[in-house]
Amino acid sequence: MREDRQLLTITHLTQLLTCVTGFGGLLVPLILWLTQKETVYTMDEHGKRIVNFQLSLIIYSLICIPLILLLGVGILGLIVIGLISIVFPIINAIKTNNGEIPKYPLSLNFIS
Repeated sequence: MREDRQLLTITHLTQLLTCVTGFGGLLVPLILWLTQKETVYTMDEHGKRIVNFQLSLIIYSLICIPLILLLGVGILGLIVIGLISIVFPIINAIKTNNGEIPKYPLSLNFIS
């Protein structure tokens, strides 16, 4: 296994594709994780955290949609989710580049 911090950093930053293109924030990191987890040191751990975070964001967004109709609070929730989906991939890409283990808040553990 090789250590490749640049690939790990890029994997975290590919989550931002959703903000740019509207899709790909889950698909591209998932593909990178599945293809590189056997060859890159700690890719398995980083990939699991990224996929769990992205799936959690999708679930939280789906929860906010009915809340828009019921209480109007869902709009605030979607704004917070949008900010979290931009800020934490950048923070964790910087941490990964420095050799630290990333942590995603409010991430549900789908894949362990």
